[in-house]
Amino acid sequence: MAEALWRQRGPIWCLDPASSRAVRPGPGPGRIEFIGGSYLAATPQLSYRRLLEALAGQGWSVRAWSYVPGFDHQSQANEAWRAFRADREATTREAGDFELPAGERVLRLGHSLGCKLHLLAPDGGRRSAALVALSFNNFSAERSVPLLAEMGQQFGFRSEFSPSPQETLQLVSSGYRQNRNLLVRFRRDELDQSPRLFDALRQRSGDASELIELPGDHLTPASAGLRRNLLGDWADDPSRQRRFERLADTIGSWTLQESATP
Repeated sequence: MAEALWRQRGPIWCLDPASSRAVRPGPGPGRIEFIGGSYLAATPQLSYRRLLEALAGQGWSVRAWSYVPGFDHQSQANEAWRAFRADREATTREAGDFELPAGERVLRLGHSLGCKLHLLAPDGGRRSAALVALSFNNFSAERSVPLLAEMGQQFGFRSEFSPSPQETLQLVSSGYRQNRNLLVRFRRDELDQSPRLFDALRQRSGDASELIELPGDHLTPASAGLRRNLLGDWADDPSRQRRFERLADTIGSWTLQESATP
């Protein structure tokens, strides 16, 4: 069976429907701009391979930003937004057009920290059709990097992400403009903070956000891709692959349903 053809353009990994393994017939649903979380984010084409290829199999054009997480999350959110914008411009130049095809929807998809970076995008989500946030995580720096707490106690300093967890939720309530958001939490995920994000989103006028729960844990969006990359084709677990396909179906069907809503 032919492999999906990933290609890199700067910090963006690209997977187009024509290069995925099995594309469903009919017009493509649009473009996915994906940001992963923590150490998985540096190699999204490997770490999240199964999920992203399943989405490409639905006809989505997939773009995944590669980065190494730091402490200045606002700066990284701006960087990701600029990288996706530059890739859109490059794509339209290649096609001989000046803008994305009329009506093409842009879905922002994030996992863990990637959800936060999408929420902090400088356009406030206005240039997207919706956001799907998988396993939103908004812990403090000391909770995320335990060594910081030990060093802070020893040397008398305190380090925190920018914006802080509390500031992030305040910014979402006051400055995030996208009303259509799907928050996905996994049943055995002890790191998930989706309910807190949901509460912040629901404070906004006209909000249409939804929160759902699925089987799995914090690494469910990534684990099968890592397993196959490390151990090879023989290590593929059909049940894991079906779980990825169900997750991709959930994302795709919700997005199409939301797009049809006036």
